[in-house]
Amino acid sequence: MTTELLIEQVSKAFPGVQALNNVNLTLTGGTVHALLGENGAGKSTLIKIITGVYRADSGALKANGQEHFFESPIEATRAGIAVVHQERNLIPDFSVEENITLHNPPLKYGIVDRSERTRLAKQALSTIGFDIDPKERVKNLSVAQMQLVEIAKALVTKAQIILLDEPTASITNTETVKLFEIIKLLSSQGTAILFVSHKLEEVYQICDTVTVLRDGESVLESKPLADYKQDEIVDLMVGRHLADRKIRIRDIDRTGQPAMELKDVRTALGHETISMSLYPGEVLGMYGLVGAGRSELARSILGLYAITQGEILLSGKEVKIKNMGDALHRHRIGYVTENRKEEGLFLDFSVGQNISSTILARILDKLGVINRDKEAEIATKFVDRLGIKIVDNHQLAETLSGGNQQKVSVAKWLAAETNILIIDEPTVGVDVRTKAAFHELIMELADEGLSIILISSDLPEVIAISDRIMVMNDYAVVGELENTKDYPSISRSIMALIHSA
Repeated sequence: MTTELLIEQVSKAFPGVQALNNVNLTLTGGTVHALLGENGAGKSTLIKIITGVYRADSGALKANGQEHFFESPIEATRAGIAVVHQERNLIPDFSVEENITLHNPPLKYGIVDRSERTRLAKQALSTIGFDIDPKERVKNLSVAQMQLVEIAKALVTKAQIILLDEPTASITNTETVKLFEIIKLLSSQGTAILFVSHKLEEVYQICDTVTVLRDGESVLESKPLADYKQDEIVDLMVGRHLADRKIRIRDIDRTGQPAMELKDVRTALGHETISMSLYPGEVLGMYGLVGAGRSELARSILGLYAITQGEILLSGKEVKIKNMGDALHRHRIGYVTENRKEEGLFLDFSVGQNISSTILARILDKLGVINRDKEAEIATKFVDRLGIKIVDNHQLAETLSGGNQQKVSVAKWLAAETNILIIDEPTVGVDVRTKAAFHELIMELADEGLSIILISSDLPEVIAISDRIMVMNDYAVVGELENTKDYPSISRSIMALIHSA
């Protein structure tokens, strides 16, 4: 029997929000089906209904002829449905193999068969070409490595239906190629695969059919992807024509004192003789494949890891940055982390509380109590400026879409009036319109004099908005390019630097 998942007239409402309204989707074994839509369109809600996290208000779900909604993710897993979430769903203190076999550990005489657990984990890891010790603790892995563990975790269940939610957001091009090989293999074996991504180029590489959600409704239902041009899909997603953003080359004055300099910096993590300069109003792109040491260098600058040699200069003066608080309050440096849910936001705090979290000293009254009027005034200013979509400032951060959460992450550093802002993977998991808005926002902030270090694994993004590009490989700077924003020539130069290192 052919594997099939049917979603029929499914609706789901939350207080004040109709998340899904009569959505339809057909997922068939042997095909890769794209689920597309902007942030907030309802994609994550639909996935959570399929996997038993949420219960639909109305409609039907049919998995392989059986009609019922699942009561829990475990029940969905047992029915042959696996999901790889955009946000990691792993237990940090467990080993890689414990996480991979978490939902179905191999038992012998009623206890976990450890040798079989290791064998299963190694088999799944080998399938995706991920060479790592299965005994390694997940908390010691990078974001990209955690994503690969999630994929291995889905493979080991031998699921008939696999839901991939932004699976390539944090992995390299090489790892993406390998993942696509795995997806094609699974599809050829009859597995039904749902592929959620904001990277339309990838969607057209790997997907056969497509459903588009907009504002909680399916505006295109299970159609052959080849029948639609990419521009037509974008128009369906946003509800209007989204004009191509003009590439803007900015004139940066580098005759004066740099806002920040690194001179022959070494770190405890293994960086060697790193030298760089960042000028007022400049966007310095920092590009490299996963494992190049970009985020680790940023965190060393911020005092999270030790600098063992060399100097950091701010406006020509040597400084010793002790920690994040010191970086912000003494040196006016902010950091938008790539891991917004675990590090960038207080998810169970309101939008207003998150935005004001960097400026508490400024909004306390004489008794040391937070002045809520000042908090609201500052929050409203940045909500309006960044176009954050919320009901009001009291809305919890955890209820926002990924793009709006990222805007709140940026807003809290703007509220602190930083001079230098390090932005790490700013548009991972956000839609095409939000990405374009973020790019324009970053350049506007630089136009106003903010010095920005942009760390991104999205090469088109780095080329679109950086003024200069610093290329890293294996914890070293292997080259620096003035960005002409001619994508073919700059991308070739960047990859040549990486592969010749």
